Amino acid sequence: MTATVCRFEPSLIFEWGTNIGKSARIFHEIALYFHIPTTIHSCDLPDDVDHVEHPHAQRGAMVRGLAGVELHQGDGLTTSLGLWETAGRPPSPLFFLDGDHSHASVRREIDGILAAVPDPVLLLHDTFLQSPDSGYNIGPRQAVEESLDAHPGRFQAVHSGLSLPGMTLLYSTAPVAA
Repeated sequence: MTATVCRFEPSLIFEWGTNIGKSARIFHEIALYFHIPTTIHSCDLPDDVDHVEHPHAQRGAMVRGLAGVELHQGDGLTTSLGLWETAGRPPSPLFFLDGDHSHASVRREIDGILAAVPDPVLLLHDTFLQSPDSGYNIGPRQAVEESLDAHPGRFQAVHSGLSLPGMTLLYSTAPVAA
């Protein structure tokens, strides 16, 4: 997470799966320490949605009230792309995908970002390469591999998978047309 923020210095960071705000807090502390001006938008499920990982009243507790961190409720992809549009479509926004972890959800999120944003930086959580026999979080890595196959040459992939949970960074290798 630190290397990604320092390397790309995104003016906007979008992340979903807020829960109590650990990831948003990490991004906030990185930006603060390295003097990187950014706004972090963290999105989680609406209060009326029932989910085993829904934090309800604890949503965003670690970042609530911090300057430069905005909490949202709704679909992470839709909310984030709307905020990016409203901000004037700044280049190279960072998207941290740490929501549902199902193959279908992660693939939908990646495809949605790639269709809308010409030069996104994507950091995906829980992409440790495991066998399907494990039955544990195989969806994110599978979605990443399929997306790379569907967009040959568009992205460089960096896999940090020495152990669980693993993360994958995808960033554009092509110059963005003006």
